[in-house]
Amino acid sequence: MHNFGIDKLDSEQETTLNKLFMKVQVSLVEEVGQSAFKSWLVSLRLNKIENNILYLSLPSSFLSDWVIPHYGNKIDTICKRVFVGIKKTKIVVNSKFKEKSNNLHDFVDLTNKGTFNYSNAHSPLDPRFSFHNFIVGKSNEFAFAAAKKVAEINKVSFNPLFLFGGVGLGKTHLMHAVAWDIQERNPERKVVYLSAEKFMYEFVKSLRHKDIMAFKEKFRSVDVLMIDDIQFIAGKDSTQEEFFHTFNSLVDQKKQIIISGDRSPSDLEGVGERLRSRLSFGVVGELHKTDYELRVRILKSKVSENKKVKVDNDIIEHLAKHITSNVRELEGAYRRLCAHVELVNRPLTLDTVKQILHDIFKANNKNVTIEEIQKKVSEYFNIRQSDMLSTRRSRVVARPRQIAMYLSKICTTKSLPEIGKLFGGRDHTTVIHAVKKVENLYKTDISFSEHIKVLKKSFI
Repeated sequence: MHNFGIDKLDSEQETTLNKLFMKVQVSLVEEVGQSAFKSWLVSLRLNKIENNILYLSLPSSFLSDWVIPHYGNKIDTICKRVFVGIKKTKIVVNSKFKEKSNNLHDFVDLTNKGTFNYSNAHSPLDPRFSFHNFIVGKSNEFAFAAAKKVAEINKVSFNPLFLFGGVGLGKTHLMHAVAWDIQERNPERKVVYLSAEKFMYEFVKSLRHKDIMAFKEKFRSVDVLMIDDIQFIAGKDSTQEEFFHTFNSLVDQKKQIIISGDRSPSDLEGVGERLRSRLSFGVVGELHKTDYELRVRILKSKVSENKKVKVDNDIIEHLAKHITSNVRELEGAYRRLCAHVELVNRPLTLDTVKQILHDIFKANNKNVTIEEIQKKVSEYFNIRQSDMLSTRRSRVVARPRQIAMYLSKICTTKSLPEIGKLFGGRDHTTVIHAVKKVENLYKTDISFSEHIKVLKKSFI
C-alpha cells in the first residue's frame, strides 16, 4: 500500500479512501452504539498511511486518552478488515483535522461531483438503520419486503412506495436502509433523502433567493427521491404544488420515489386530492403496532449485540410485555438499562429494572384498556367476560368483577364514573366499594393477595 498524507491526494484517491473510512465509521457505530460513537468517536479522522500503518487522528489529548484504552483494539480490528494490507492502526492527536469533515453524517455523494451540492439538499443517514438489523414480524413484513425490493432492483416496478405507521414503528429505519443499500449496490445512482420539512425549507429558500430553477433541477435530476414524514407539508399549498410537479417529473423519467407518513395517503388531512391520488398510485405498506413476540426478538437482537451487559430472559419478557407503545421507546429503555450497568457496575435484576424504568412503565400502563383487564380477569377466574357487565351477584362472579374494577382503578387513567359505566353502567359508588373490598382482602388474605399479585404483573 502506498504512503500518503490525506491533504496530498488527488480527488479520486480521496474519494476512495473516504468511502473506506465511512465503512469504518458505520462498523464502529454498529459495534459501540450511536451514543458512544457520538460522545467519543465522531471526531475521529483519517490522517495518513505510512509503512502499512494507518494513522487516525483525534483533535485533543483528552479524547485520545479515553479512546485508545477503551476502543483502540476495536478500531484496529475494524480498520484492518476494511483497509486491506494495513498491519497496524495508530491514533494520534492532530488538532488541524478537527474541522476537516469526512464524516459519515455528512452523507456526501462522493462519486458524483455534479453541478449541485447534494449534501446541502438532503438529510444525514443513520448508519444504525440497515436491512440486516431490521427485525421482521407479521406487523411489518409487507413493508419490509416492498422496501427491500425497491432497493435491490434498478428498474422501477412500482412508484411511489408509500410507507406509513405510527411513531417509532420503523418507517425511518426502512427509509435509511433503502438509501444505504442502493448506495452500496450502485454508487452511481443519485439518492436524495430528506424530511418533508426540509424539502419545504429548501423550496422557501429558493424562492427567497430567486433561484427556483436551481431547486427544480436539483430535485428532478436524482435517481431516487426519498421524502420522510410527508404529513408535514399538510396545509402548505405552494410546497404541495411544487412537490406535485417534482413527483410527476420523476415518474415520467421512471425515477424511484419513496415516501413515508404517519397515516395512509387517503387519510392525509390538509393534502390536496390530486396529490393524495398520486401518493396512492403505487404500493402502500403499513407498519402496524408490534406484537409481544416481535418485541422479544427485537430486544434479544439488541442484547446479542452488546456482550458487556447481561440481560436475563425474564427481564426481556417483562420489557416486551409492558413497553408496547413503539419500538423506539423499547430500544430507549434498553439503552437506559445498559447505561445504568456501565455507570454503577451492578448486574440487572427485575426489581432494579422496575425502579430504573418506572416512568416508562407508568406511561405505558396508561395504554391498558378496561376491556383488556376484564378479559384477563375473566380468563384467570374461568368466567365469561360478559359476566363483568351482568347483574349477577353470586360470589363466583362478583369477586372477579370487584378485582377487575380495582385493577381498572390502579392501571388506567379512567375516572370512577367511567369505570362504573364500562362495567354495565354501574354507579361510581359501586366502584369505590369494590376497590376498598379488594384492598382490605389484599391486606388480610394471603391467598387472595397472591391472586392480585399475579394479575397485576399482567398490567404493571
